[in-house]
Amino acid sequence: MDIITINHLKKSYGENEVLKDIQLNVTKGEVVTIIGSSGSGKSTLLRCINLLEKPTGGEILFQGENVLQEGYNLPAYRTHVGMVFQQFNLFNNLNVLENCTVGQTTVLKRNSEEAKKIAMKNLEKVGMAPFIEARPSQLSGGQKQRIAIARALSMDCSVMLFDEPTSALDPEMVGEVLETMQSLAHTGLTMIVVTHEMGFAKEVSDRVIFMDKGLIAEQGHPDDIFTHPKEERTKEFLKRVLK
Repeated sequence: MDIITINHLKKSYGENEVLKDIQLNVTKGEVVTIIGSSGSGKSTLLRCINLLEKPTGGEILFQGENVLQEGYNLPAYRTHVGMVFQQFNLFNNLNVLENCTVGQTTVLKRNSEEAKKIAMKNLEKVGMAPFIEARPSQLSGGQKQRIAIARALSMDCSVMLFDEPTSALDPEMVGEVLETMQSLAHTGLTMIVVTHEMGFAKEVSDRVIFMDKGLIAEQGHPDDIFTHPKEERTKEFLKRVLK
């Protein structure tokens, strides 16, 4: 069952066409990673999927319904599609637990007891339960990113988008975040991950998508993409990043 279906998606900024006719289906429980050079449209695609950017054309179907249609319940859609950014986006004036409950109480209208219980469960999942009293300024980048993941999980999303979640981290912190994501991948959560971490793409994905110049140039099982890429551009890209 496809949870997200993208038909003929386009996104332009003035004359600059960043996404050109994207066709993509994501099945429930699938882990899809998107790789490609900077400027190939990877992050824009994610930002269109969760409607931080409004597509210029095409359709985004969530469980069969077009979310771009007039009258579609966008706030409800946004609670189903969680996003983890490069820069964590935590509230510095709130502690870890509050960061993970504020969205639940304001957007999902949960009472604070229930919100705390759910937040704690997800903080335990990412190994951050001992830090609930800490402020973001007291934490490492890797810890902040794991809290951002727990916060997104606490919103009960059915699809999680990760936009280069390790690119702002020091090399020694990358591993802990990738490990957290790897354990999430085994829980049946649908994940779409834009990443430069080829090892993660290779080991954890069900499918790898290579984007080039606003198009999906090639996609397939990680073994096929990394071992036998068909497209010349995929071969060039992998030669550059894997050397």
